[in-house]
Amino acid sequence: MIIIGPILFGLIIGLVIGSRIRTDAKVNIGLTGGSILLLFIVAILMAWQLGNFPYYSDFPVATGFVSAFIGLILGKFLFGRSKENS
Repeated sequence: MIIIGPILFGLIIGLVIGSRIRTDAKVNIGLTGGSILLLFIVAILMAWQLGNFPYYSDFPVATGFVSAFIGLILGKFLFGRSKENS
């Protein structure tokens, strides 16, 4: 049985935080496709090491952590602020 609560709240929190990331011209982070893939693999490994709550038995990873990371990336690309908009 999939527990939807941590997935939904992790995604919402990730979207909110990702939308607040500012893309300045002075600080160029440069999120390429390869760096996003590497960050996603690291996030999966961290979520696997964190594990799930003891009473959840849906996946062996922390689903809230993974969905928060996905929400962070989506929020950055969909709603990310630039310096001109602030």
